[in-house]
Amino acid sequence: MDTLPSPEQIRDAAARIAPHARVTPVLRSAALDALVGAELYFKCEHLQRGGAFKFRGACNAVWALSDEQAAHGVVTHSSGNHGNALALAAATRGIAAHVVVPEGAVRAKVEAIERAGAILHRCAPNQMAREAMAAEVQRATGAIMVHPYADTRVMAGQGTLALELLQQVDGLSALITPIGGGGLASGVAIAAHAIDPALSLFGAEPQGADDAAQSLAQHARVTTVVPDTVCDGLRALVGERNLDALRTHRVDVITVSDAETIAAMQLLWSELKQVVEVSSATVLAAILKQRERFAGHRVGVVLTGGNVDLGALPW
Repeated sequence: MDTLPSPEQIRDAAARIAPHARVTPVLRSAALDALVGAELYFKCEHLQRGGAFKFRGACNAVWALSDEQAAHGVVTHSSGNHGNALALAAATRGIAAHVVVPEGAVRAKVEAIERAGAILHRCAPNQMAREAMAAEVQRATGAIMVHPYADTRVMAGQGTLALELLQQVDGLSALITPIGGGGLASGVAIAAHAIDPALSLFGAEPQGADDAAQSLAQHARVTTVVPDTVCDGLRALVGERNLDALRTHRVDVITVSDAETIAAMQLLWSELKQVVEVSSATVLAAILKQRERFAGHRVGVVLTGGNVDLGALPW
């Protein structure tokens, strides 16, 4: 189920998840505005249930199931935030959630998945192993597959973020999200342009996992990139349909180094006073890297998650 959602499906998703998802706040920082020369409106999805925007898509997918489908539970593969979100969403409906987790995933994220009540299945740390194990669990249990980003219901749920942000802030001229598999970026693009077709859309992607940027430049999906980045939430290859949405909605992808991203994360911690994970900081890193493109604009900046492994910090 990987067709792109319509604006109507995104609006339906907003109504479906409203009893369960949080309306996340928008924060400002005068210091960061001055540093960039723009008005930055930080959409704080790290304060969403489960600590990430992923709850929106997972919740929509779970509650879009028929009673017969839901009785079999759901399954996905995830290195962290999507697995946690699906487990939390499944709990709101009282159904089982199976999560395939690759070896080497961030410990704090795996522990969060377990606390949310998921049944964990371990696999080798590569995409082929993740998909194979998920398919095996699906065959054994009859669980419904909820793909992290190539699922219409998930993309529609993620798109509700844009509906919410554009209700909270008037007059945005630009909007930027991180890009991994592309579920968020595609859902947001469809929702945002349905409201304001003139809105400039940007994506921030690690240089060590820049398959979306390469794919857009080469006009074909690039699948040869081997991710090498500290941004564990952005290591997935962009999905085929997600790439179609990025292209259709003219999403401009800016790549950033890990060093630039870590510096941006430290700025968010110190100036915005918010603990966000490194993947979230790519958006501020991209704005800082290309200040001239954002100068004078009112920019929606999506902070996607805050599930930091504090035990791994060197102090």
